[in-house]
Amino acid sequence: MADRIITEVDELKAVTHPLRVRMLGALRADGPATATELARRFETDTGTTSYHLRKLARYKFVEEAEQRDGRERRWQASQPTTSWDSAALSVTAEGRAAVSVMRRHQLSALERTVSAYEAAQTDLPPGWVGAAGMNDLPATLTPRSLHALEERVSALVDEYAAADEGDPDARPVMLFYGGFPRIDPPGWADVADES
Repeated sequence: MADRIITEVDELKAVTHPLRVRMLGALRADGPATATELARRFETDTGTTSYHLRKLARYKFVEEAEQRDGRERRWQASQPTTSWDSAALSVTAEGRAAVSVMRRHQLSALERTVSAYEAAQTDLPPGWVGAAGMNDLPATLTPRSLHALEERVSALVDEYAAADEGDPDARPVMLFYGGFPRIDPPGWADVADES
């Protein structure tokens, strides 16, 4: 099922809270959990995680998962990712702020992922050390091409994940993708040409 695209500021703001976005990420990465399990993981109390789960549920980011028994309430992510329409949301200052907060959360997740990898790097098989990494690729594209590229990247990820399903060498991998128009400081090109 395709992700829904968020176009309303209130809906995006519901997930910008730091604990909510981390709980949602944990539910996506690690599967269903109870408020108590999430409270333990994020070193907070169950009342706080329950409140934030209800807020996420109100905006359909999470839903109740199949229960193991009648005593616990398990939650799961409703969608594999959180997607929003930056153009629609950025027409107001409040929308631009919400999108900015979400981008900062993505950068924080990238930082945590890289730090965890670097801390564990010496314990990983050489194949994983060789495969892991980042790249910055400059390109000259139109907005239409950048959208198309994002769609192709997503399709390729789905294709490779399906091909690797059940392979004993397969591990969960965090992939980060971003494309932004380059904004040079005034006069930058002139200075660069002089060197």
